[in-house]
Amino acid sequence: MDSTDSRATAYSTVNRDSVHEVEIKRSRFITYLFRVATEAQARDHIAALRKTHFDARHHCSAFILGPDRMIQRSNDDGEPSGTAGIPMLEALAKRDTGQGTELSDVLAVCVRYFGGIKLGAGGLVRAYSDSVSQALDHSILLRRQRLRILALPAPHALAARWENELRAAGYQLEPSRWEAEHAVLQVGIDDTAIHAEQLAGFTAAMTSGAGRLSPVDTRWVDLS
Repeated sequence: MDSTDSRATAYSTVNRDSVHEVEIKRSRFITYLFRVATEAQARDHIAALRKTHFDARHHCSAFILGPDRMIQRSNDDGEPSGTAGIPMLEALAKRDTGQGTELSDVLAVCVRYFGGIKLGAGGLVRAYSDSVSQALDHSILLRRQRLRILALPAPHALAARWENELRAAGYQLEPSRWEAEHAVLQVGIDDTAIHAEQLAGFTAAMTSGAGRLSPVDTRWVDLS
């Protein structure tokens, strides 16, 4: 992904698909969370759950996609307008991830089995919002970071030492390439100008000015 594709350099998403159920006034609210990258993936999950829970009254959904969260959709699926999909979407959008990032690339589907007691508009809003929030409470989130990968040619005799110094300084190293004339170290940094400047300064000091960094590409990676 090119660094100009998105302003965001990090976001959070769910580590794995999960399901959590709550009962409110005899109605069952079964909330599924999925990690998704496209609208097509989200709609495939929704369609699959309609088949799995074919006897449920409602299959409400909300999803947010993209590092900048440009795609946001919700569906009340027969509940009174604004009482299901939007509260679910807000629960996703306002989630405190604890990682200094916003939540994205996530789909929530709340399957409701009606228990015979009407909740009213306010009750439905709370039920759908709380169902998603509780599902997120029981899920594991991971941080996704956009890394800028730069290449640093190194003499064979110095490559291992330079790798160790870069790791000790906290830089992420991709697999090195060993070529006939030299090794090529690949260093990953946050895709920002300030981190690029910091790496350039560190490299200059480590190599006594001999090291020459060159861009390779940018990519999104999952951080544990």
